[in-house]
Amino acid sequence: MAYLPLLPQRPIRVQEIYTVHYFEYAGSYAFSGESHDFWELLYVDRGSLRVTAGDQVWELTRGQIIFHAPGEFHALSATGVAPDLVVVSFGCDSPDMAFFQGLITTAGEAERALLARIVEESTAAFSTPLDDPATQTLQRREISPFGGEQLVCAALEELLIRLIRRREQPAPPLTAPGGDESLKRVASYMEQNLDRPLTLEEICRDNLIGRSQLQKLFHTYTGGGVMEYFGNLKIQAARRMIRDGRLNFTQIAARLGFQSVHYFSRRFRKVTGMSPSEYARSVKMLSELPGVSPDDSTNNV
Repeated sequence: MAYLPLLPQRPIRVQEIYTVHYFEYAGSYAFSGESHDFWELLYVDRGSLRVTAGDQVWELTRGQIIFHAPGEFHALSATGVAPDLVVVSFGCDSPDMAFFQGLITTAGEAERALLARIVEESTAAFSTPLDDPATQTLQRREISPFGGEQLVCAALEELLIRLIRRREQPAPPLTAPGGDESLKRVASYMEQNLDRPLTLEEICRDNLIGRSQLQKLFHTYTGGGVMEYFGNLKIQAARRMIRDGRLNFTQIAARLGFQSVHYFSRRFRKVTGMSPSEYARSVKMLSELPGVSPDDSTNNV
C-alpha cells in the first residue's frame, strides 16, 4: 500500500523579520514618520496614541492593532497618556495580506498571547535591544534557544491567520475629539468596580455620559457592547483568581458580584468555552501561570 503525502497549504508565510520592538514611551513622545517596503504592525499595550497612516489620522487605545502596508507613510504621537507599544515589521508577499491594508482591529486574548510570544522569543533570540527605535537590523545572540527565530515567525503567522479568520472591518475614524478619554475613564471605573453588579444606567450616571454615546464609543473602540466588555473584565479577573488558587469558585463569584456560583459558571463557560472547574484542570490554565515556560512542564511530570 503506497502512501501519498499531502503538501500543506501555507497561504501566509513570513519571509523576513526586520524589527521587533517593545517601547515604553513618555506621554510627550512623537515620531515624525517614515515609510518602507515591508509590512508593520503596531499594538497598543497600554495608554493611547495618535497614528497617521497615509492621509488618515486615528486615535488608538489599549488593545488595538493597526497595520501599515509596504510604502505607506506612518507617524505617531502620544496623546498625554504614556503608551506602551509592540511594533513588528516583516516581509510577507502573500496575496492574502491585502486583508490587512488599512486594518485597525482589537486584539483578543489569543492574539495578545501570540504578541507576547513574539516579544518573548525575540528577546531570547536577538541581542538587539527591543526598546531601541534606531534599530534597522536585528542581531542574533551568540547563544539562544533552539528554533527561536522560527517560533517568532510561527507566532506572527498564526496571529495573521487568526485575524484573517475573524474578517473584521477597519474601525471608523475618530470624529469626536477627546472621545477616547471618556472610554478610558469608563474602563477604569469598571475595573475599580468589578465587585459590583453594575447596570448600564449606573455606569452612565456615575460617569456623566449618555447611553447612546457610551455604546457608540465601545462599539467603535472595542467592537462590542458596554456590558459585554464589563462581563469579560469580570471573567478575566476570575481566571486570575483561579490561577492564584486562594479562593474557591463560590468565593470568586461573590468577590466579583455574581448573583450565584451557578450564574458565574454559566457566564464563565460562555466567555471561555469551559467551566471554571474545567479551566482549573486545563493545560490552558497552566500555560497562563506566570513564570511557566514549556521547559518547566517537564519537571512536573
